[in-house]
Amino acid sequence: MADVLPYKPKQGEIPTDPGVYRFRDAQGRVLYVGKAKNLRQRLSNYFAPLRTLHERTRRMVTTAASVEWTVVPTDVDSLQLEYMWIKEFDPPFNVRYKDDKSYPFMAITLADEAPRVIVTRNRKIPGARYFGPYPKVWAVHETIDLMVKAFPIRTCSDASYKRAMQTGRPCFPGQIGKCGGPCSMTCTVEEHRAMVDDFMAFMAGGDERFTRELTRRMREASAAMNYEAAAKYRDKLSAIDAVLGKSALVLPADEDADLFGIAEDELSAAVQHFVIRGGRVRGVRASTIEKELDVSSGDLVDQVLQRVYGEAADGEIPRRILVPTLPDDAAELEVWLRGRRARKVEIAVAQRGQRAELMRTATLNAQQALIRHKTKRTSDYVARTQALTDLQEALGLDEAPLRIECYDISHLQGTNVVASMVVFEDGLPRKDQYRSFNIAETTDDTDSMYQVLRRRLAYLDAPEEEAAPVDPLADGEVTTTRSRPRFAYPPQLLLVDGGQPQVAAAARALRDAGHPEIALCGIAKRLEEIWLPGDDFPVILPRTSEALYLLQRLRDEAHRFAISHQRRRRKRDISTVLAEVPGLGASRIKILLKHFGSVSRLRAASPAEIQEVQGIGPSLAQGIHSHLSSR
Repeated sequence: MADVLPYKPKQGEIPTDPGVYRFRDAQGRVLYVGKAKNLRQRLSNYFAPLRTLHERTRRMVTTAASVEWTVVPTDVDSLQLEYMWIKEFDPPFNVRYKDDKSYPFMAITLADEAPRVIVTRNRKIPGARYFGPYPKVWAVHETIDLMVKAFPIRTCSDASYKRAMQTGRPCFPGQIGKCGGPCSMTCTVEEHRAMVDDFMAFMAGGDERFTRELTRRMREASAAMNYEAAAKYRDKLSAIDAVLGKSALVLPADEDADLFGIAEDELSAAVQHFVIRGGRVRGVRASTIEKELDVSSGDLVDQVLQRVYGEAADGEIPRRILVPTLPDDAAELEVWLRGRRARKVEIAVAQRGQRAELMRTATLNAQQALIRHKTKRTSDYVARTQALTDLQEALGLDEAPLRIECYDISHLQGTNVVASMVVFEDGLPRKDQYRSFNIAETTDDTDSMYQVLRRRLAYLDAPEEEAAPVDPLADGEVTTTRSRPRFAYPPQLLLVDGGQPQVAAAARALRDAGHPEIALCGIAKRLEEIWLPGDDFPVILPRTSEALYLLQRLRDEAHRFAISHQRRRRKRDISTVLAEVPGLGASRIKILLKHFGSVSRLRAASPAEIQEVQGIGPSLAQGIHSHLSSR
């Protein structure tokens, strides 16, 4: 492979102005669209020596046959043009979005003579104003039922409305008190339009104004002994309180914001979008993102905001947008959003207080969504079969690897070195066959990997344990014993967490153990590339490959199991040390560790600080301090 791309522009040909660039393949298809404040500086990164490029970037530039660029006057113009081209060409190497599902919205059909409120998943109703999305259909129906009690607007169909206005007879929902439009014969078109405006103002976050106004009217009616009117205002207040009770006040009552929680790995990301109006979460939307190239957290936030607000209406863009990481072009994004909203928009990082707490909640939801996204294929037999077939083809195996064992090394700054082995059969975990290993002495991760595999592979050559023969005709009770389970079934594939060094150590262990027939590969976490023994270049699986998802899950499960074992071991070690202190039992050890939060804090504590713990006296505190200081 040549180290210089044939279509590389000449020195000085690329301008230093801001602009947008496109990579195309030989057929003219757009592969990737990007923007830059300095085109020459950005594109020079793609035309560096191929051996220095990120593996996935190298695959993109070698697939491409040409690059072109368009200069624009400002950075904001480049942002707008990038968004338009990504939407138009849908480049395969740009991040790709996939909503978890189609969410229901509450829509107000403002284009109608008498607007009505409906539940819909259609986001293209002309002139409609949307609220949500809602996680469940029943949630939006429940909200509408409560809202029409406080703001009785039209809910009937267009056919019912037309029939009622022609005949002068109320529509059926109006007859049973479920519709408050002009078709119910209780208000005029103008009065109904005013109620629709109040409905939308309340849903947009103006709840305090209506609560105060209804409370004032209720008290005035009560003082005037107009108890019927007071009762109606009371019922409306109850309906408003019920709606507000569905969503807790998570930010100040005057806060309108959108908050984005993001969890990501090398190939995928999950986004949780919280819509906050009037300090309350009015809607939540989840989406997943497939990444092909190496994208920084700031660039990912940039792409998410472009997608969410690219076609948003004025009322859907809030005054403040809270993100986990500030993108490099945050100022340009603010200008772009200000142009769409016609008012100031602030992009900020949630750092403290209620906003930071809500960001942690959104991020936790995103992390769980990412886990679900990566593991949902497990329940699909067709996907599992496809994963094993793809893995066989990618690694050049003679047969599909029905049994795969994955190994990971974990340590705490070089101490408490442990290893884990997880087993997948037919694409499913066999947790009863998971094993953990303690490593007493080692020099580095490669030595640890070699030791663990030699210990595991030794079981393949161990003789079978045969049970004593049983005479079924003998007198007395017949008892049978089962031999202790062991690793008699060899894997078709060994997977190690790491790159070339770890794979080389594992290959040496297989060779020294006399089992070179077992297939071997490693998965490097940073680039999600697959390394084979003796190869100078890794295998790059497509980002949507079922085989890659299977290897990722194996690696993540091995890492989780190793960390869990190490934590249990550390906890057991410190409990054993503390148990050596006279007068210190299991209950007091638990209270001590809970009070200080960590062993390091307990070691650094003075006898006076230890004595503050309930149940710890002066002499016992001094004994704990002396014992820990001496170790």
